[in-house]
Amino acid sequence: MEIDVLPDRESSFEPKIVRKCQKDISSIEDKIIAIYAKGLTIWQISEQIEDMYGFKVSKGMASDITNKRLSEIENWRKRPLSSVYPIVFVDDVHFSVRGNNIIRKLAAYIILRINYEDVKSFDYPDWCK
Repeated sequence: MEIDVLPDRESSFEPKIVRKCQKDISSIEDKIIAIYAKGLTIWQISEQIEDMYGFKVSKGMASDITNKRLSEIENWRKRPLSSVYPIVFVDDVHFSVRGNNIIRKLAAYIILRINYEDVKSFDYPDWCK
């Protein structure tokens, strides 16, 4: 199919090939990997994506995405950490979770560390897993 493209001011247009049945889901793979890295199960990931974005991600799709990048996830989990961090920020977010007809208040703890080389690392504490 030929496409006539109007010239743009910066000449920045670059053609891209769109694969058959490709859908733009705004880098959902990265979001699923980030949720999985926090320790959630495939079932919980599917529920979280539906709660946050309003569409369903099948458990099979979430599983395929995490399996595809499993070695990358394991390397991140086993990365070496510094023994000293001069700057540490600790915060939490409280939210309500419904399960078995009961609403519970839970907190998600977040830690941001900055080392002497000004490299930031983001994590959550072992005791909130």
